[in-house]
Amino acid sequence: MNFTSETNSFLAKVIGLFLCLTMILLGLLGFLLYGVGENYRNSQQPLFMLVLLIPLASLLIVLVFPLFFRRNLLRPLEAVLSGVQQVNEGNLTVEVPVEVRDEIGFLTQNFNQMTESLRQSKAELTQYAETLENKVAERTQELKQSLDTLKAIQSQLIQKEKMASLGELTAGIAHEIQNPLNFVNNFAEVSIEMTQELDESVQRGDIAAVHGFTAELRENMGYIVENGQRAASIVRSMLEHSRSSTGERRPTDLNELADEYLKLAYHGMRAKDPDFEVQLCTEFEGELKPVTVAPQDIGRVLLNLYNNAFYAVREKAGAVRRVGPGEGSAGGAYQPLVSVSTHTEGDSVELRVKDNGTGIPPEIVNKIYQPFFTTKPTGQGTGLGLSLSYDIVTKGHGGEMQVESREGEGTSFVVQLPL
Repeated sequence: MNFTSETNSFLAKVIGLFLCLTMILLGLLGFLLYGVGENYRNSQQPLFMLVLLIPLASLLIVLVFPLFFRRNLLRPLEAVLSGVQQVNEGNLTVEVPVEVRDEIGFLTQNFNQMTESLRQSKAELTQYAETLENKVAERTQELKQSLDTLKAIQSQLIQKEKMASLGELTAGIAHEIQNPLNFVNNFAEVSIEMTQELDESVQRGDIAAVHGFTAELRENMGYIVENGQRAASIVRSMLEHSRSSTGERRPTDLNELADEYLKLAYHGMRAKDPDFEVQLCTEFEGELKPVTVAPQDIGRVLLNLYNNAFYAVREKAGAVRRVGPGEGSAGGAYQPLVSVSTHTEGDSVELRVKDNGTGIPPEIVNKIYQPFFTTKPTGQGTGLGLSLSYDIVTKGHGGEMQVESREGEGTSFVVQLPL
């Protein structure tokens, strides 16, 4: 059983070993009993044979058992343990020889099959890793190209948003500058007529009339200078806004800046929609401290908030007209209203732009600062206005920008800037 090529149980080997030893002892015992029968008169000989049999049997057991367990148990287990250690060190090419055909031999065969499976799995993983690395490289290149394309589109949209903002501002400035130019033209025409009358009075020698005409001419010239300076101021504002911002900050009167851009935004909306009407309300803090900001950047923020407010009230006014007079609000006919207020809050200034327009639905309030998100129809907004405004206020000036809105009732944008 120990040397056969057939698979046997380790327990059967142990039982066989004990059976062999038992048979040997029984055989010796038979010889012993035969000797006792022949020499029964000599009672010392059986005792001597029994005493001799015990050490011989013990010697046989001591010699046979270690050899048996060494071959069938210890050496195969040492080989398997050595293989396990090599696999643990990363050597998957190890193969343990099968020396016995029992449970330990079966364990050795399974160990060799396991190492073979591990070698195959490692080879497959290596090949898969190489394939995956190639795919990742290709995908990374595709993503890089997509990102470059997206950045180019984003830059174009940002430029488009800036140009649209500049166009609206320019329209407002053109409308605003028309008033002082009309004054200048009117007073200039009147002054020309008065100079003719002055010549006639001089020729007649009417000194009193001459003095009267010269006084009126001085007054007209004063009006012309005043309105010319107003027009020059508007032109300077237009040039400052059209010039790309350098981010330079300086102490700024936020009340004056908010009021100026409110008028420009209103006239810009009127230039696009002559029928647009809205009630403007300003509540500026009387002794507001100067705020250190980049005026051009904050101007863009204000212009965007004003334009959004005007758009909201115009949309609601149109909806009210479609529904019918007196049905757009609880108090009767709908009156579009946009208010701007400033006041000091601790170590910061709060600027609030409020309208009674359409409001913002609750499900999209958290999305309004996302780039390219817009609720306006195609062609009327890029979805970058509020995103750029939020970045200017929070990242550029360390402030905060919040929105409070109720759908159908209106919206308030709150801008907080540190003093």
